[in-house]
Amino acid sequence: MIIVAKIMEEKFLQIDKHKIRYLESGNSKNTLVLLHGLGASAERWLNVISLFSKEYTVIVPDLIGFGSSDKPPVDYTPEYFVDFLERFFAQAGIARPNLVGSSLGGQIAANYTSSHADDIENLILVSPAGSMTQSTPALDAYIMAALYPNVQTAKNAFELMEGSGEPVPQEIVTGFIERMQLPNAKLAFMSTVLGLKNSKPITTKLGSIKTPTLIIWGSADPVIPIIHSDIFISSIPDCRFFKMDGCGHTPYVQDPHAFVSGVLEFLNTS
Repeated sequence: MIIVAKIMEEKFLQIDKHKIRYLESGNSKNTLVLLHGLGASAERWLNVISLFSKEYTVIVPDLIGFGSSDKPPVDYTPEYFVDFLERFFAQAGIARPNLVGSSLGGQIAANYTSSHADDIENLILVSPAGSMTQSTPALDAYIMAALYPNVQTAKNAFELMEGSGEPVPQEIVTGFIERMQLPNAKLAFMSTVLGLKNSKPITTKLGSIKTPTLIIWGSADPVIPIIHSDIFISSIPDCRFFKMDGCGHTPYVQDPHAFVSGVLEFLNTS
């Protein structure tokens, strides 16, 4: 049987009068939610959305404070993002999704799952944030690019983050600059950085995650080095690990087919 994926749609909903934008693709009764990282948007997942939507209904929000979603002047703490995700699921009518989070999105996904054990079918964390106590040069460059968004700072940051030495597509650089020039974008970005820095380490919550979990990490990740995967693997009771050799911080951008293959294998056998 040939499965034809539904064309990707851009949709909006309201959470506490704030406009939230998300992408949706696929027509399966099984749902896959993708959460982007700091300073990113739903477009970061474009390389894999069409691949996943052959088997899942794929939902990809712009997290509140990022992308084309509203950016209210609030404290962007881990608790605020967990509350946002809870309300987003309720408003969008999403029940027991498979949840994928990258970097900041991974920390949000892990925090959410630790306190909503029965609400997530499977959890996939891609180089999740929350375990580092010190910054890295790549992360510092990314923060600098957010504060001073121009071609030079953004190009330098994304080249460092990818870690492969390959040229970064121009649309990634341009998209980041455009997002960071939106009203309140810098405020939300820096509030998130400070909110994470001043929060309890996510390691205190990992043992509470009872959901089947897959950890994915690029072997050459310079933003959150792969050594930090150890704490997630050892702390989450039902956990598997997929190392993506030669990839940096966003393996789903660099090697989307291998990424999707690894995720689907996990989802089909968990």
